[in-house]
Amino acid sequence: MSAKKYDVYAIGNAIVDYEIEVTDAFLEANGVEKGLMTLAEQDRQDDLLQSAQSNIRKKQAGGSAANSVVALAQLGGAGFYSCKAASDADGIFYRDDLSEQGVDTNLSNAKLDEGVTGKCLVMITPDAERTMSTFLGISSNLSVLELDLEQLENSHYLFLEGYLVSSPSGFEAIKEAKKWAKTVGVKTALTFSDPSMVKYFGDQMHEVVGEGVDLLFCNEEEAQLYAATDDLTLAIENLKKITKSYVLTLGSKGAQIWDGENTYHIDAVKTQAIDTTGAGDIYAGSFLYGINHGLSYLAAGNLASLAASQVVSQYGPRLEKAKIQEFLTQIKNKN
Repeated sequence: MSAKKYDVYAIGNAIVDYEIEVTDAFLEANGVEKGLMTLAEQDRQDDLLQSAQSNIRKKQAGGSAANSVVALAQLGGAGFYSCKAASDADGIFYRDDLSEQGVDTNLSNAKLDEGVTGKCLVMITPDAERTMSTFLGISSNLSVLELDLEQLENSHYLFLEGYLVSSPSGFEAIKEAKKWAKTVGVKTALTFSDPSMVKYFGDQMHEVVGEGVDLLFCNEEEAQLYAATDDLTLAIENLKKITKSYVLTLGSKGAQIWDGENTYHIDAVKTQAIDTTGAGDIYAGSFLYGINHGLSYLAAGNLASLAASQVVSQYGPRLEKAKIQEFLTQIKNKN
């Protein structure tokens, strides 16, 4: 690959993740529907956070695409993240946490606006199921103003977080970034992010895909929703019309990867799931690292599968840097 500063330029939400251990009784007492991601008003989320204060395990900079770029950076890749955080304590924490992970952001040189930084309360019950309460805060105002087109041009891939289709200004930002990427010859990767984004914002998602993308990350349900079919074979044929390559995750059945010519099946790595937060994010970040650093699609898929299996066996969407690099060494030694 030609010399560029960044492997990946990503755009996504800036969310501080609070990981909290709770019981089913806590969810019931607080009227929280188990297993879902619910968008919450600030007052509602503040009340939940207050109630669960003593059970907070940790907090860290999150957001789907941010988790992916952190994984890329931990593996030794170079990533840039465009997002929107406020000048409150959580916003400063968010900026500094990403910086410590080796991720460059638009926040470093920008004056942070007044407001409230987005938060996600990731409530984990003993059965490993996660229930999320998300308040987007100032992140819901992410717009073209947060784009750094110079850094985008200096990247091999643009990575778009599908969650942004739910925000009018975020939707415009990712469309503008994709348009600029095409103009300057930067490849575009897109993650559908969540079935709800495809189901409830289908028109916007179709518009973002437009004439197609270079790489698409999705799961089985998202692929079927996008193609409006229950037949996975038909859904896959549809994917091949809108992307030059794809990563289709299939849960316990592993993943299917298509490089534009060949299809590979990646076996799932057996593990004891504790918390599924961020499995898809670390999968995308690890895969993007792999294809930017000389790994085949098959090897990149195996690296991503190892990373994702490890992340679900612990709390939180990140691995220790030494652990994810150990997986990279394993993959390289096999090739």
